[in-house]
Amino acid sequence: MPRETGLPPGTLMMLVLRVLTTQPLHGYAIAQRIHQLSAEELRVEEGSLYPALQKLLVKGWVKAAWRESDSGRQVREYRVTASGRRQLKAEMAEYRRTASAIGLLLDEA
Repeated sequence: MPRETGLPPGTLMMLVLRVLTTQPLHGYAIAQRIHQLSAEELRVEEGSLYPALQKLLVKGWVKAAWRESDSGRQVREYRVTASGRRQLKAEMAEYRRTASAIGLLLDEA
């Protein structure tokens, strides 16, 4: 069953940055890509995604531009910036260190 809860603080922004490294996407496509890449375990709701995107914009880690979708609708497409890529690299390294430490503790249980 897809879930959104239980993500550590900041994880959503890391996941958004990660999916944007492959190509620019609009909000719905970002949520779908996270769902797909997580083997359909994670589902990101609009109420969480758009505030996270706004924070990423303010920090300068993503840029946004309006474009016309294939269906003719106007969509806001997000693209990761160079500083966003650097931030993602740092966050991924920190997340891996933390996950490794937690794994060590769980192995002792």
